[in-house]
Amino acid sequence: MHAAATLDWSAIDTVLLDMDGTLLDLRFDNWFWREHIPDRYALARGISADQARAVLRPKFRDTVGTMQWYCIDHWSRELELDVATIKHAARERLGFLPGAQEFLVRLAASGKRRILITNAHPTTLAIKNRHVDLERHFDASYSTHPFAAPKEDRAFWPRLRAAEPFEPERTLFVDDSLAVLDCARDYGIGWLRAVRCPDSSRPPQATGDYRAVDRIAELL
Repeated sequence: MHAAATLDWSAIDTVLLDMDGTLLDLRFDNWFWREHIPDRYALARGISADQARAVLRPKFRDTVGTMQWYCIDHWSRELELDVATIKHAARERLGFLPGAQEFLVRLAASGKRRILITNAHPTTLAIKNRHVDLERHFDASYSTHPFAAPKEDRAFWPRLRAAEPFEPERTLFVDDSLAVLDCARDYGIGWLRAVRCPDSSRPPQATGDYRAVDRIAELL
């Protein structure tokens, strides 16, 4: 991993970008899973919101970092709620992080290959793409679900490279998850950047030893 404080764009051919918390405001997902889904679960069960959160908290905790955590099909079955329909109905709350659209427009003029990689379920990716037209900024986009491993699983990276050839040493990857960045570093991705402010409603997060930016627009 390159330790330089600034990016050497001449040494980068491919740019891999996360979606939620890097380009799109993680405020939506935090609200959706921590407030909206518990409220809907409480309504469906005839219990209080606090009781619903007490039931859901261990269910969520036990799946963090697995494909189930990101799978709305799993949660639809587990919670007996139509999560996709609920998410689609809430789509007006979706939005880009400040400066993200400007960054994508300027990146398009750079000549780099632009790849979106997200742990979001393909249905979630489709809902968000239809609302903010995200994929028009990319040469290719991938949900990790067809690869049967999330980005924080070492098995994901060689599977991605088999589908989307890239040279790790000449690749920039930006994400807001330290667990994901750790895995990308171990795979040999040459240029890594963390996002300090993935949720516009919350204070900046710690980013460990990784070079970080508050907003992705700062990379340009």
